[in-house]
Amino acid sequence: MTRKKLPIGIQSFAKIRQEGYYYVDKTPFVARLAEEGSYYFLSRPRRFGKSLFVDTLAEAFSGNRGLFTGLYLEDHWDWSRRHPVIRISFAEGRLQSRQELDQRIGELLERNQRMLNVRCTLPSISGCFGELIELAHKKYDQRAVILVDEYDKPILDNLTEPEIARQMREGLRNLYSVIKGQDAHIRFAFLTGVSKFSKVSLFSGLNNLRDITLSEKYATICGYTDEDVDTVFAPELSGLDREAIRQWYNGYRWGETPVSNPFDLLLLFEERQFRSWWFETATPTFLVDWLLRHGFFTPRLERLYASEALLSAFDVDRMEPEALLWQTGYLTISEVLESEEGIEYVLGLPNREVRKSLNEALARAFVPVSPTWSAHAIASMLKRGDVPGLRDHMVRLFASIPHSWYDTSPIARYEGYYASVFYSHLASLGLAIIPEDISNVGRCDLTVRHGQTVWVMEFKVVDGEAPTGEALAHLQQKNYAAKYQAPGVTVLQVGIEFSRTKRQIVGWEGG
Repeated sequence: MTRKKLPIGIQSFAKIRQEGYYYVDKTPFVARLAEEGSYYFLSRPRRFGKSLFVDTLAEAFSGNRGLFTGLYLEDHWDWSRRHPVIRISFAEGRLQSRQELDQRIGELLERNQRMLNVRCTLPSISGCFGELIELAHKKYDQRAVILVDEYDKPILDNLTEPEIARQMREGLRNLYSVIKGQDAHIRFAFLTGVSKFSKVSLFSGLNNLRDITLSEKYATICGYTDEDVDTVFAPELSGLDREAIRQWYNGYRWGETPVSNPFDLLLLFEERQFRSWWFETATPTFLVDWLLRHGFFTPRLERLYASEALLSAFDVDRMEPEALLWQTGYLTISEVLESEEGIEYVLGLPNREVRKSLNEALARAFVPVSPTWSAHAIASMLKRGDVPGLRDHMVRLFASIPHSWYDTSPIARYEGYYASVFYSHLASLGLAIIPEDISNVGRCDLTVRHGQTVWVMEFKVVDGEAPTGEALAHLQQKNYAAKYQAPGVTVLQVGIEFSRTKRQIVGWEGG
């Protein structure tokens, strides 16, 4: 197969189609959306192809058939109808006040007037937007199409300043509320962004907006499936470990079929290196600070439970950790549990990139001045079962934390701090780790497997400075190791005790 250009950072459908870039055909979703309804909302993490899909919708409704030659939509679309398209995007720049937001909206409305060759007379934002929709319908004799990209970015950019974020929310609500009243003039509306703000808070009155974020039909509307990688990008796979690609970048789920982050794969194919490409584009400082401030127990990252209502519980005044982590792409749906009580989602880290990079960021926050260490050396200790070596390393890690930091940091005062440091430090290596490992006799605090060596660990926080032996005794009593015992597998049981007063590991028994 012939190699093509990699569309890194390109969000123009026309450019991709006209200049010989790879393209994964997402146009079946365009046809399905147009056939099934008129008003849609989609949430996906950043850099997942949302903007490119919005541009694809714009080209389709504008009737630019030549761009779709050879694609599904070429023979599944009414090309005789050309709709006026109104496009609004908040992707560019950062707005830091309601005044800046209103000014940007005014500029966007002015740009659309020029593109459609119409002129609004009403001065207010809501009045002008409504008039623009009506004038577009009248001039082109086809109902308008409204496409909103990064609908929530002005709010998300200001979450650390709640009052400004609230002002942004009100300004955006003033804009979006117009859509409901213009139903007679709208053929199709599609809003997309990272977060799922409640309809009450941001889409007041827009109760006909269909949220397809968790719809199985649209689970792969963004991202690359394994089939996409193996077919469209087949020329790029030579010399790369196919299973490593899955482990590093696949695993995001909004339905049964997992997908990979497009940004990661394109940079992997370009640079031929496995790195945290997506994570490095925007280290989640706000997210890490928020998790630490709220005393989040980081081993829970491997397995969290959430209802659909909880996943949608996101607003300036209410941010649940499950919703925040899921919507931003650091957790994904790993399992769906259905019962008479309803649907419950099991959330977990999607892949090695996120597990490694997010825990690196958390570990740096937990241990502000940490000693240098070799990730390879630590992984080697785990693989060969070096119990004393790992103990000495972890003791040095905790000893590097300044005592003054314990007094000034709230995170160091809650019991889960020690286990969180331990987990995030090991998880930053990208290894497979199971916190609260379930067996038929209970839950083990932490299980780490590397090669043919399995570490089964139990943690306990003690008030004194002397070990009690209770952690190891609990492991042995419950025999958590039994589920891993098999020919050729070395199973180590280690009880670890942290002293609240000494702020150090005081007990390390077993092996």
